[in-house]
Amino acid sequence: MQRHSPENPLVVQNDLTIFVEVQHPQYEIVRGELQRFADLVKSPEYIHTYRMTSLSLWNAAASGYTAVEVLQFLTSYAKFPISYTIKSTIEQTMNKFGRLYLRESHQELQLVAEERAWLEELIGYTSMQSYFLHPTIEKIKVEESAQTTGESNGESISRLNAGEGASLWGVVVKREKRGDLKQQCMRLGYPVKDVAGYAQGEQLTLKVQDKLEHGEPFSWRPYQTEAMDAFFADGDAFGGHGVLVLPCGAGKTIIGIGCIERLQSATLILTTNTSSVRQWKRELLEKTTLTEAEVGEYTGAVKEIKPVTIATYQILTYQSEESFIHMGVFQQKNWGLIIYDEVHLLPAPIFRATAAIQSTRRLGLTATLVREDGREEDVFSLVGPKRYDVSWKHLEEQGFIAKATCTEVRVEFDPVFKEAYFHSSPRKQTRIAQENPNKLPVVQDLIHQHRQLPTLIIGQYVDQLETLGTLLNIPVITGKMKQEERDELYRQFREGHIPVLAVSKVANFAIDLPDAAVAIQISGTYGSRQEEAQRLGRILRPKSEDNEAYFYHIVTKDSRDQEYASKRQLFLMEQGYRYNRLEWQSSAEQHGGDAHVATFES
Repeated sequence: MQRHSPENPLVVQNDLTIFVEVQHPQYEIVRGELQRFADLVKSPEYIHTYRMTSLSLWNAAASGYTAVEVLQFLTSYAKFPISYTIKSTIEQTMNKFGRLYLRESHQELQLVAEERAWLEELIGYTSMQSYFLHPTIEKIKVEESAQTTGESNGESISRLNAGEGASLWGVVVKREKRGDLKQQCMRLGYPVKDVAGYAQGEQLTLKVQDKLEHGEPFSWRPYQTEAMDAFFADGDAFGGHGVLVLPCGAGKTIIGIGCIERLQSATLILTTNTSSVRQWKRELLEKTTLTEAEVGEYTGAVKEIKPVTIATYQILTYQSEESFIHMGVFQQKNWGLIIYDEVHLLPAPIFRATAAIQSTRRLGLTATLVREDGREEDVFSLVGPKRYDVSWKHLEEQGFIAKATCTEVRVEFDPVFKEAYFHSSPRKQTRIAQENPNKLPVVQDLIHQHRQLPTLIIGQYVDQLETLGTLLNIPVITGKMKQEERDELYRQFREGHIPVLAVSKVANFAIDLPDAAVAIQISGTYGSRQEEAQRLGRILRPKSEDNEAYFYHIVTKDSRDQEYASKRQLFLMEQGYRYNRLEWQSSAEQHGGDAHVATFES
């Protein structure tokens, strides 16, 4: 094994911060491995900063990565020796995953541990008292545990180093508190491994078609099969909860459909908007043997409960007189699987409902686990840990998603707007900078440069988009537009009748526009990393010719807009994308010709 050396690219701090030299020849290798167990927090030009957290290490452990492997990697690429403090913290943190686990035994739900003291500590917390049927800790023989829970739990026990003839300890949990207990244990620093199993759900018969709608043969991509195997734990009876993280355009919908096929059980699919509901329905009917009678929509307009039901988060969280009147959809059928599309957007009321249905298999699909509200731990404990993650750049290299060129184009303020900016509150400054009128001619120029390619213009502010729509004579989709009108414009764009389409944040997620090759972002939601990733994702579907896509983010130079842009780009930088930095100059500043973009050194 390679050892630490001053020539290596990493510096590992005792606070679990990691500094990485971006210009180092081993940078790409190191970056690809770091994202498995650490998060990128800063990305200046020469030194990137990562941080290992309890959650990032637990997700690594849940996906099969060990503390030994993490430490071997850090030792191999560190400039200096890894301290005992770092080693101890990583080992203790990662070994906590699976130290406590839930199992089903003799028709009881038990929380089990190797050490009695671990359970005694939990029972001692006032916040935990209501989760147990009675606070009595009982001794369990390893042989008995293996007999009552199956081979998988036996493997868990051996991983806990319980030798032959050893004992475990268990306490009975109230069945209805299964989710609440996991959530609270997570907050106390004890991630619980759940091997208690699931209800089978109502039977459903379907098969994925051998051929697609145009007659081409269908086959699973290798990473799609790997993702499904990871979710079902390679056929383990206790597999069936967790999150699959794949880039936009990688086929998360077809992976979800594949999981339904493997399970052959009634399924509830939750997604972000009505357009996404209809996209799921279209894919299910085109790619499987399911019929219209078996696939239902549950939205503001249509409320059908069928063997496969697709609902929006919005309708489920609709309140009337302080009551979530549509939450009953979770109990409307004996669901065998619940799919959470764009799981990073899960609203708080859905977390509460999910806590009550832990005996149902749960699949989360997302391009990024980043949540701007900081509730990643709730996704881990209630939907499940990360089971599979594939690098965006890895799929790009294999041609499964388009090769994307990312560019940040910086524009200046005109004097009048600069003065207004500096005399405004921080919140007002952000909007002034994002709505800078000097962005409009940049959009015109970029559209001209890419006039042969289907182009999306994406923004946050309706007034800004409508002004742009009038200026360029292009259609604009916002939240004010009726769903039927949106769907018609999406159809025309997909079929090539509309070459340029402006969209607000209603198109951030789960919109299928496979031919879009250029995205021009003119404004966004502050420093949202997830929004940046999703907007790039709108153009990553593989292309039939050169398989290239172009993503532009237009920002106002030396403003809060530029500051937020650097934060938005963090997740994509972590995935290996580099942003070109360009400065736009108008025709008056150039040679009297057309306005154009001019490169400058960042």
